[in-house]
Amino acid sequence: MSARTTPWPLVALFTAGYLAPYLLPTTVGRLESGLPISATQAGAIGSALLLSSAAAGFLLASRVDRIGPRTLARAGLLLAVLGYGGAALTTHVPAVVAGAMVGGFGSGTVTAVAATGIAGQRDPHRTTTLGLLGVSALAGAVYLTVPHLGPGHAQPLAAIALTASAVWPLTARLSPRTAPVLPRAVTGSRLPHLRSGLLLAAAMPCWSAAQNSLWGVSGRIGLTQAHLSEVTVGVVFAVALGAGLLGVVGAGALGPRLGQALPIGLGTVLIAGCIALSASATDLTTFASGEIAWNLLYPVVLSYVIGLAAALDPRGRWAVLVGSASSLGTAVGPMTGSLLSARAGFPAMGTVLAVGLLAVAAPLTAVALRRRTTTVTTYPALTDEPVRLDVAA
Repeated sequence: MSARTTPWPLVALFTAGYLAPYLLPTTVGRLESGLPISATQAGAIGSALLLSSAAAGFLLASRVDRIGPRTLARAGLLLAVLGYGGAALTTHVPAVVAGAMVGGFGSGTVTAVAATGIAGQRDPHRTTTLGLLGVSALAGAVYLTVPHLGPGHAQPLAAIALTASAVWPLTARLSPRTAPVLPRAVTGSRLPHLRSGLLLAAAMPCWSAAQNSLWGVSGRIGLTQAHLSEVTVGVVFAVALGAGLLGVVGAGALGPRLGQALPIGLGTVLIAGCIALSASATDLTTFASGEIAWNLLYPVVLSYVIGLAAALDPRGRWAVLVGSASSLGTAVGPMTGSLLSARAGFPAMGTVLAVGLLAVAAPLTAVALRRRTTTVTTYPALTDEPVRLDVAA
């Protein structure tokens, strides 16, 4: 697969790996309504799913090359099909929890393969934006469809399992072999740019936790505080994800023209305001405005953060580690949002999350400002051709 062509298998794997977090509001909401559990318990299941995904990323960050991308991708997709599919087919709560965690580990495995391959591309940001386009479009279609398929928790979980099944044939285009041994001067045994990588990895759990604390309870805000129907909330989410598509297209077209510090720093500040607005919504206009503006900005900033992590190490180790650190924040998001909203109410929850985002905007911007580009030659795990990359110094 030439570096000059679009790496569609990586885009597809990115979509399959990220779909579970994107469907979190409807998954948590339907777990609560379809099973004999409370809202907090449903949030805990969502957190368990995402924590399992993060664990897969941490475990596999440095092993994708060794195991081989095709083997690992297929293993992850199989776990996703079995885990999410099994959880969709039962109403026994312990079995649903187990299935969600198995599926989450599969999603994390698939994401690790995608992140490693994306880091080895000539333009990681472009490939990331294509992946975000795919997952946003697919999630939007699911949000429009699920309310018309009847009650129960099965539909969103089944959608994730079916997506994993559909992506399987594309793994034939991944390399079955482990990556060739690289010169020590190129790879090294230690992670490059340790200070920047650690700072980014430390900030991302807080960044993601704030995002997904809101995302995990957005459905309940629309239903209980803004007094909207499930169909209306689903339409708002679909339109919001459509706005996310526009944001990702804009980010892809803009590329590196503004650098990374401005989109990441200013974007995070604006997202904080959107979260506060959405959490305080008591009507359709406010709820839709907050959710749409937030979903417009969130994938834009995320694409630049993923691109920044990929640039820190062309072998993709920082991309996987930062992505897994982000998944930790994503994992505690549903539980954090449920607890904060239950004890303090949705508006107070939004204020707390917004303040937390403002606090992490500074270190994220600092890492982006310190980045300067250097060209090196590497051999990514998904291709046998040398590729020239821009990496952080």
